[in-house]
Amino acid sequence: MSYTKPAELVTLMVDAGAYKMQLSTRDTLIRAFMGAAILTLGAAFAVTVSTQTGQPLLGALLFPIGFVLLYLLGYDLLTGVFTLGPLAVLDKRPGATIGAMLRNWGLVFLGNFGGALLVAVLMAIYFTYGFSSDPSPVGLAIGEIGHGRTVGYAEHGAAGMLTLFIRGVLCNWMVSTGVILSMVSSNVLGKIVAMWLPISLFFYMGFEHSIVNMFLFPSGLLLGADFTIMDYLIWNEIPTVVGNLVGGLLLAGLPLYLTYGRTVARKVREPRQARAKAGVASPAEVLGAV
Repeated sequence: MSYTKPAELVTLMVDAGAYKMQLSTRDTLIRAFMGAAILTLGAAFAVTVSTQTGQPLLGALLFPIGFVLLYLLGYDLLTGVFTLGPLAVLDKRPGATIGAMLRNWGLVFLGNFGGALLVAVLMAIYFTYGFSSDPSPVGLAIGEIGHGRTVGYAEHGAAGMLTLFIRGVLCNWMVSTGVILSMVSSNVLGKIVAMWLPISLFFYMGFEHSIVNMFLFPSGLLLGADFTIMDYLIWNEIPTVVGNLVGGLLLAGLPLYLTYGRTVARKVREPRQARAKAGVASPAEVLGAV
Protein backbone atom coordinates (compact mmCIF):
# COMPACT_ATOMS: atom_id res chain seq x y z
CA MET A 1 0.00 0.00 0.00
CA SER A 2 1.22 3.51 -0.76
CA TYR A 3 1.87 5.81 2.19
CA THR A 4 1.95 9.61 2.23
CA LYS A 5 4.35 10.94 4.84
CA PRO A 6 3.07 13.58 7.30
CA ALA A 7 4.89 16.50 5.66
CA GLU A 8 3.33 15.65 2.29
CA LEU A 9 0.02 14.93 4.00
CA VAL A 10 -0.13 18.45 5.41
CA THR A 11 0.25 19.89 1.91
CA LEU A 12 -2.66 17.75 0.74
CA MET A 13 -4.74 18.95 3.71
CA VAL A 14 -4.07 22.60 2.92
CA ASP A 15 -4.76 22.01 -0.78
CA ALA A 16 -8.08 20.37 0.08
CA GLY A 17 -9.10 23.21 2.38
CA ALA A 18 -8.32 25.82 -0.29
CA TYR A 19 -10.10 23.83 -3.01
CA LYS A 20 -13.32 23.51 -1.04
CA MET A 21 -13.53 27.29 -0.64
CA GLN A 22 -13.43 27.73 -4.43
CA LEU A 23 -16.40 25.45 -5.11
CA SER A 24 -19.63 27.00 -6.35
CA THR A 25 -22.65 27.23 -4.07
CA ARG A 26 -24.39 24.50 -6.05
CA ASP A 27 -21.50 22.05 -5.87
CA THR A 28 -20.88 22.72 -2.18
CA LEU A 29 -24.54 22.11 -1.29
CA ILE A 30 -24.81 18.94 -3.37
CA ARG A 31 -21.65 17.43 -1.93
CA ALA A 32 -22.64 18.33 1.62
CA PHE A 33 -26.20 17.03 1.15
CA MET A 34 -25.03 13.68 -0.18
CA GLY A 35 -22.24 13.40 2.39
CA ALA A 36 -24.64 13.72 5.31
CA ALA A 37 -27.22 11.45 3.69
CA ILE A 38 -24.74 8.61 3.23
CA LEU A 39 -23.17 9.08 6.67
CA THR A 40 -26.52 9.07 8.47
CA LEU A 41 -27.77 6.06 6.54
CA GLY A 42 -24.66 4.34 7.88
CA ALA A 43 -25.62 5.52 11.37
CA ALA A 44 -29.10 4.03 10.97
CA PHE A 45 -27.45 0.79 9.88
CA ALA A 46 -25.13 0.77 12.90
CA VAL A 47 -28.00 1.40 15.35
CA THR A 48 -29.98 -1.38 13.65
CA VAL A 49 -27.09 -3.83 14.03
CA SER A 50 -26.49 -2.83 17.66
CA THR A 51 -30.17 -3.18 18.56
CA GLN A 52 -30.87 -6.42 16.77
CA THR A 53 -27.71 -8.20 17.90
CA GLY A 54 -27.34 -6.62 21.34
CA GLN A 55 -23.68 -5.98 20.46
CA PRO A 56 -22.84 -2.24 20.38
CA LEU A 57 -19.24 -3.05 19.43
CA LEU A 58 -20.44 -4.72 16.24
CA GLY A 59 -22.44 -1.62 15.36
CA ALA A 60 -19.36 0.55 15.95
CA LEU A 61 -17.22 -1.69 13.77
CA LEU A 62 -19.71 -1.37 10.91
CA PHE A 63 -20.62 2.31 11.26
CA PRO A 64 -17.55 3.52 9.26
CA ILE A 65 -19.10 2.08 6.08
CA GLY A 66 -21.05 5.32 5.56
CA PHE A 67 -18.02 7.50 6.31
CA VAL A 68 -15.80 5.56 3.94
CA LEU A 69 -18.35 5.71 1.13
CA LEU A 70 -18.87 9.45 1.36
CA TYR A 71 -15.17 10.31 1.39
CA LEU A 72 -14.33 7.95 -1.45
CA LEU A 73 -16.97 9.82 -3.45
CA GLY A 74 -15.51 13.21 -2.52
CA TYR A 75 -18.49 14.47 -0.52
CA ASP A 76 -18.18 16.80 2.48
CA LEU A 77 -19.05 17.01 6.16
CA LEU A 78 -19.03 20.08 8.37
CA THR A 79 -16.67 18.31 10.75
CA GLY A 80 -14.12 17.90 7.96
CA VAL A 81 -14.19 21.48 6.65
CA PHE A 82 -13.89 22.72 10.25
CA THR A 83 -10.40 21.20 10.16
CA LEU A 84 -9.19 21.79 6.61
CA GLY A 85 -10.48 25.31 5.91
CA PRO A 86 -8.56 27.14 8.67
CA LEU A 87 -5.30 25.54 7.55
CA ALA A 88 -5.68 27.03 4.07
CA VAL A 89 -6.35 30.43 5.66
CA LEU A 90 -3.27 30.13 7.87
CA ASP A 91 -1.21 29.12 4.86
CA LYS A 92 -2.46 32.23 3.01
CA ARG A 93 -3.56 30.32 -0.05
CA PRO A 94 -5.08 32.45 -2.85
CA GLY A 95 -8.79 32.92 -2.20
CA ALA A 96 -8.58 31.28 1.24
CA THR A 97 -9.93 34.09 3.39
CA ILE A 98 -11.91 34.09 6.60
CA GLY A 99 -14.98 35.20 4.64
CA ALA A 100 -14.59 32.36 2.14
CA MET A 101 -14.09 29.90 4.98
CA LEU A 102 -17.23 31.04 6.82
CA ARG A 103 -19.21 30.87 3.57
CA ASN A 104 -18.02 27.30 3.05
CA TRP A 105 -18.91 26.32 6.61
CA GLY A 106 -22.39 27.81 6.29
CA LEU A 107 -23.15 26.10 2.99
CA VAL A 108 -21.84 22.74 4.19
CA PHE A 109 -23.93 23.05 7.36
CA LEU A 110 -27.08 23.68 5.30
CA GLY A 111 -26.34 20.84 2.90
CA ASN A 112 -25.53 18.43 5.72
CA PHE A 113 -28.71 19.32 7.57
CA GLY A 114 -30.81 18.77 4.45
CA GLY A 115 -29.27 15.37 3.75
CA ALA A 116 -29.55 14.20 7.36
CA LEU A 117 -33.17 15.39 7.61
CA LEU A 118 -34.12 13.52 4.45
CA VAL A 119 -32.73 10.28 5.86
CA ALA A 120 -34.47 10.97 9.19
CA VAL A 121 -37.84 11.23 7.43
CA LEU A 122 -37.22 8.19 5.25
CA MET A 123 -36.12 6.04 8.18
CA ALA A 124 -39.05 7.19 10.32
CA ILE A 125 -41.37 6.01 7.54
CA TYR A 126 -39.41 2.76 7.36
CA PHE A 127 -39.55 2.13 11.12
CA THR A 128 -43.33 2.79 11.36
CA TYR A 129 -44.74 1.41 8.10
CA GLY A 130 -45.48 4.94 6.93
CA PHE A 131 -46.53 6.13 10.42
CA SER A 132 -49.32 3.52 10.45
CA SER A 133 -47.93 1.59 13.44
CA ASP A 134 -45.76 2.02 16.51
CA PRO A 135 -42.02 2.33 15.91
CA SER A 136 -40.03 -0.86 15.54
CA PRO A 137 -37.47 -1.78 18.24
CA VAL A 138 -34.81 0.06 16.25
CA GLY A 139 -37.05 3.13 16.03
CA LEU A 140 -37.59 3.00 19.79
CA ALA A 141 -33.83 2.75 20.31
CA ILE A 142 -33.25 5.87 18.18
CA GLY A 143 -35.90 7.73 20.18
CA GLU A 144 -34.19 6.74 23.41
CA ILE A 145 -30.86 8.00 22.10
CA GLY A 146 -32.46 11.37 21.41
CA HIS A 147 -33.98 11.54 24.88
CA GLY A 148 -30.84 10.45 26.70
CA ARG A 149 -28.61 12.86 24.81
CA THR A 150 -30.75 15.93 25.43
CA VAL A 151 -32.75 15.61 28.63
CA GLY A 152 -30.03 13.36 30.01
CA TYR A 153 -27.48 16.16 29.75
CA ALA A 154 -29.93 18.81 30.96
CA GLU A 155 -30.52 16.89 34.19
CA HIS A 156 -26.88 17.53 35.11
CA GLY A 157 -26.99 21.27 34.40
CA ALA A 158 -23.62 22.93 33.78
CA ALA A 159 -21.79 19.63 34.30
CA GLY A 160 -23.97 18.06 31.63
CA MET A 161 -23.22 20.92 29.23
CA LEU A 162 -19.48 20.55 29.87
CA THR A 163 -19.70 16.80 29.25
CA LEU A 164 -21.60 17.39 26.02
CA PHE A 165 -19.00 19.89 24.82
CA ILE A 166 -16.09 17.57 25.68
CA ARG A 167 -17.77 14.70 23.84
CA GLY A 168 -18.04 16.98 20.83
CA VAL A 169 -14.35 17.86 21.08
CA LEU A 170 -13.29 14.21 21.38
CA CYS A 171 -15.58 13.23 18.53
CA ASN A 172 -14.11 15.53 15.93
CA TRP A 173 -10.60 14.83 17.08
CA MET A 174 -11.24 11.28 15.86
CA VAL A 175 -13.51 12.10 12.91
CA SER A 176 -11.13 14.72 11.52
CA THR A 177 -8.29 12.27 11.99
CA GLY A 178 -10.32 9.98 9.77
CA VAL A 179 -10.73 12.78 7.21
CA ILE A 180 -6.98 13.42 7.26
CA LEU A 181 -6.19 9.73 6.97
CA SER A 182 -8.38 9.51 3.86
CA MET A 183 -5.45 11.27 2.16
CA VAL A 184 -2.69 9.14 3.65
CA SER A 185 -2.74 6.65 0.79
CA SER A 186 -3.47 6.73 -2.94
CA ASN A 187 -4.58 3.11 -2.71
CA VAL A 188 -8.31 2.52 -2.11
CA LEU A 189 -7.76 -0.28 0.40
CA GLY A 190 -5.19 1.83 2.26
CA LYS A 191 -7.65 4.72 2.48
CA ILE A 192 -10.42 2.46 3.80
CA VAL A 193 -8.30 0.87 6.52
CA ALA A 194 -6.89 4.22 7.65
CA MET A 195 -10.32 5.85 7.88
CA TRP A 196 -11.95 2.90 9.59
CA LEU A 197 -9.89 3.00 12.79
CA PRO A 198 -10.69 6.42 14.32
CA ILE A 199 -14.33 6.36 13.14
CA SER A 200 -15.05 3.07 14.92
CA LEU A 201 -13.51 4.51 18.07
CA PHE A 202 -15.68 7.65 18.10
CA PHE A 203 -18.94 5.76 17.51
CA TYR A 204 -18.37 3.11 20.15
CA MET A 205 -17.35 5.68 22.76
CA GLY A 206 -20.60 7.60 22.28
CA PHE A 207 -18.95 10.89 21.34
CA GLU A 208 -21.15 13.63 19.87
CA HIS A 209 -21.07 14.20 16.10
CA SER A 210 -23.10 17.17 14.90
CA ILE A 211 -24.03 15.59 11.55
CA VAL A 212 -25.03 12.20 12.93
CA ASN A 213 -27.14 14.08 15.47
CA MET A 214 -28.90 15.94 12.64
CA PHE A 215 -30.34 12.52 11.82
CA LEU A 216 -30.79 10.95 15.25
CA PHE A 217 -32.71 13.77 16.88
CA PRO A 218 -35.19 14.64 14.11
CA SER A 219 -35.75 10.89 13.79
CA GLY A 220 -36.44 10.68 17.52
CA LEU A 221 -38.95 13.54 17.33
CA LEU A 222 -40.72 11.95 14.35
CA LEU A 223 -40.87 8.66 16.24
CA GLY A 224 -42.47 10.23 19.32
CA ALA A 225 -39.47 10.57 21.66
CA ASP A 226 -39.98 12.72 24.77
CA PHE A 227 -37.90 15.84 24.09
CA THR A 228 -38.40 19.09 22.19
CA ILE A 229 -36.71 20.89 19.33
CA MET A 230 -35.31 23.42 21.82
CA ASP A 231 -33.93 20.54 23.92
CA TYR A 232 -32.18 19.29 20.80
CA LEU A 233 -30.72 22.66 19.83
CA ILE A 234 -29.64 23.84 23.30
CA TRP A 235 -28.74 20.55 24.90
CA ASN A 236 -27.09 18.93 21.91
CA GLU A 237 -26.65 20.43 18.46
CA ILE A 238 -25.23 23.89 19.25
CA PRO A 239 -22.69 22.77 21.91
CA THR A 240 -21.79 19.78 19.76
CA VAL A 241 -21.03 21.99 16.74
CA VAL A 242 -18.77 24.19 18.88
CA GLY A 243 -17.05 21.15 20.39
CA ASN A 244 -16.56 19.61 16.94
CA LEU A 245 -14.92 22.83 15.73
CA VAL A 246 -12.52 22.96 18.68
CA GLY A 247 -11.61 19.28 18.50
CA GLY A 248 -11.08 19.13 14.76
CA LEU A 249 -9.02 22.29 14.55
CA LEU A 250 -6.98 22.24 17.76
CA LEU A 251 -6.38 18.51 18.14
CA ALA A 252 -6.37 17.17 14.57
CA GLY A 253 -5.47 19.87 12.07
CA LEU A 254 -3.26 22.42 13.80
CA PRO A 255 -0.77 20.03 15.44
CA LEU A 256 0.06 18.44 12.10
CA TYR A 257 0.25 21.79 10.33
CA LEU A 258 2.45 23.42 12.94
CA THR A 259 4.97 20.62 13.23
CA TYR A 260 5.08 19.44 9.59
CA GLY A 261 3.89 22.47 7.66
CA ARG A 262 5.94 25.00 9.61
CA THR A 263 8.78 22.96 11.01
CA VAL A 264 11.15 24.96 13.21
CA ALA A 265 14.85 24.04 13.24
CA ARG A 266 16.33 23.09 16.60
CA LYS A 267 18.45 25.80 18.18
CA VAL A 268 21.86 24.43 19.12
CA ARG A 269 24.18 26.27 21.53
CA GLU A 270 27.77 26.52 20.45
CA PRO A 271 30.31 24.98 22.87
CA ARG A 272 32.21 27.45 25.06
CA GLN A 273 35.48 26.52 23.39
CA ALA A 274 34.09 27.43 19.95
CA ARG A 275 32.86 30.79 21.20
CA ALA A 276 36.20 31.58 22.84
CA LYS A 277 38.11 30.68 19.66
CA ALA A 278 35.86 32.99 17.66
CA GLY A 279 36.29 35.76 20.22
CA VAL A 280 32.60 35.80 21.16
CA ALA A 281 31.67 36.35 24.80
CA SER A 282 29.16 34.09 26.49
CA PRO A 283 25.88 35.54 27.85
CA ALA A 284 27.22 35.11 31.42
CA GLU A 285 30.39 37.00 30.53
CA VAL A 286 28.38 39.82 28.98
CA LEU A 287 26.16 40.12 32.06
CA GLY A 288 29.13 40.06 34.37
CA ALA A 289 30.70 42.95 32.53
CA VAL A 290 27.62 45.16 32.93
